[in-house]
Amino acid sequence: MAIEKGASLPDGTLVKLGENGPETVEVADLRKGRVAIFAVPGAYTPTCTNAHMPSFVKNADKLREKGVSRIACITVNDPFVAGHWAKDTGATGAGIEVLADADGSFTKALGLDIQADGWVKGRSKRYAMLVSDGTVEVLEIEETPGACAVSSGESLLGLV
Repeated sequence: MAIEKGASLPDGTLVKLGENGPETVEVADLRKGRVAIFAVPGAYTPTCTNAHMPSFVKNADKLREKGVSRIACITVNDPFVAGHWAKDTGATGAGIEVLADADGSFTKALGLDIQADGWVKGRSKRYAMLVSDGTVEVLEIEETPGACAVSSGESLLGLV
């Protein structure tokens, strides 16, 4: 069952690429303040790179103006891929953290993993959520992995 509005984020561990290599990020840290979280099926894939991430890079400052204290993107990739993709897409410059869910365990705990023929097992559905002190206030999940409408930065900005 997928996480729903009003639910608490489950426990988990993610990884980001720091200056000296991979660094652990506890999901508990994403429960502090108002946090915009969005997920992509995979770094360097067309919709993720050309639509989803750019929509958040473009709207990062506007989200912060509306009280969002942190913006994080979750991808089921290793932290090296996630870190380089963050730099290549401008996420790093926009202050968006790209966090790797390398084994897909957090995505699975959310109930937002893709289980379909033709997909690498354990990828994430495309979604965006606003979490306030650990509770999901807004959750928008795309019907198909190639779509980027309800989960875009512009869409979330309109719901914050």
